[in-house]
Amino acid sequence: MNVQESTPLIVKKKPTPLPKFQLFILLWIQLAEPMSSQVIYPFINKLVGELPITGGDEEKIGYYAGLIESLFFVTEALTVLQWSRWSDHVGRRPILMTGLLGLSLSMVSFGMSKSYLGLVVSRCLAGLLNGNVGVIKSMMGELTDSTNIARGMALMPVVWSTGATIGPILGGILSNPYERFPGSFGQFEFWRTYSYALPCFVVGGYCFVSFFLAFFFLEETVKLARTDGLEAETADIEDPDTNLSKNTEEAPLPIREVLTPRVITTITNYSLLALLDIALRALQPLFYTTHIQYGGLGFSPPVVGLCLGAFGLLSGLYQAFIFTSVYDRFGIKRIFVTSMMTFVPMFVLFPLMNVSARSGGVNAITWVELVLQGILYVIMDMGFSCAFIYIRSAAPSKRTLGATNGLAQTSISVVRAIGPVASTSLFAFSIERNIINGWFVYIVLIIISAAVLLASSSLPKELWVTEV
Repeated sequence: MNVQESTPLIVKKKPTPLPKFQLFILLWIQLAEPMSSQVIYPFINKLVGELPITGGDEEKIGYYAGLIESLFFVTEALTVLQWSRWSDHVGRRPILMTGLLGLSLSMVSFGMSKSYLGLVVSRCLAGLLNGNVGVIKSMMGELTDSTNIARGMALMPVVWSTGATIGPILGGILSNPYERFPGSFGQFEFWRTYSYALPCFVVGGYCFVSFFLAFFFLEETVKLARTDGLEAETADIEDPDTNLSKNTEEAPLPIREVLTPRVITTITNYSLLALLDIALRALQPLFYTTHIQYGGLGFSPPVVGLCLGAFGLLSGLYQAFIFTSVYDRFGIKRIFVTSMMTFVPMFVLFPLMNVSARSGGVNAITWVELVLQGILYVIMDMGFSCAFIYIRSAAPSKRTLGATNGLAQTSISVVRAIGPVASTSLFAFSIERNIINGWFVYIVLIIISAAVLLASSSLPKELWVTEV
């Protein structure tokens, strides 16, 4: 037997060690995004209800709160692709730092707003100045390779879940500190006037600290062209053809060249997952705070914050310690399809929880249903790790990774703009008109969830190979 016959045809590569310090900095920065988006959820319905725009009508809160939740993604959709494309040419660091400053400024502005218009402007500002999500995914793709991408990408949902844990807890515990912590804040009239400023200030401060962390420690992952006069002139004289080729490579590709069939397939599935996810996330705090007779559970903001935080914590732990093993055993497509299957039972549980609560208030059965929804939520969250890996694999080449992630994030921003306002408005409409006992919103979302599940069959079982 010769050597060639006894040698395995395929040798599994040894996983490349992850660049731990750079990943730590990148994930620290990423944490600012979910914290800033989720911190308002425990108190946004109460805040909007206190404004003159609702006229004291609780049934209208869903319309106006949903609009606030959507505005960030509406404005982000207008700019995120351009931010991502710029990052391919000016570098990732400047874009990330601009986004962090934008988030910090918008959070402080939101906490100081005393009118509905002020809240609207603050959320729009956050979206316009923030293109970090797509850029962070591009950097993660550049810091990993085919041997460790599953471990690297699995960390991103962990961080999102961590932020989705910390944000609602901060929003629930730190809101209205004048009354909740009279010993520390009761002597300052400021906290009585601005009841929801403290959680916004804390998150804004985190974003500001993250800016300096990025400035001093984050390394650039994009190889930028040197523009030094002497070096450029020397390059032109020595090899003008090479220099011309380099300039051609550095020019931005037209979007139509990035929109390949595999990119379209991946972004479509990612967008559908994000649409149902954001609809669920927007409904949860509204459902939890709405009085039982109006179709909810009647929870206070601190309880809402703890519930949402617990969901995020469970998801983060699962992603951190179990996802990679599940990924290696079952494969990316099977996990993604399973993730999409969880939406139908999660939406079914909303009316079931209200039914159990109507017979004597929130009871053991209600809490069991709530915990079951949380478990399904954890399984659903695995779909995002798979989507991130699919997108990196779908990019036509490494130099289009930023544009591909930008297109994906633009699509996500569009559906996340539609999702909250559509689901919360449909919730309010269903209750206001008492359509099918107020359950019309859930029936619509269940039908959409079943239809969306079919789209996931278009994804491949094996990842595509990205060109160099």
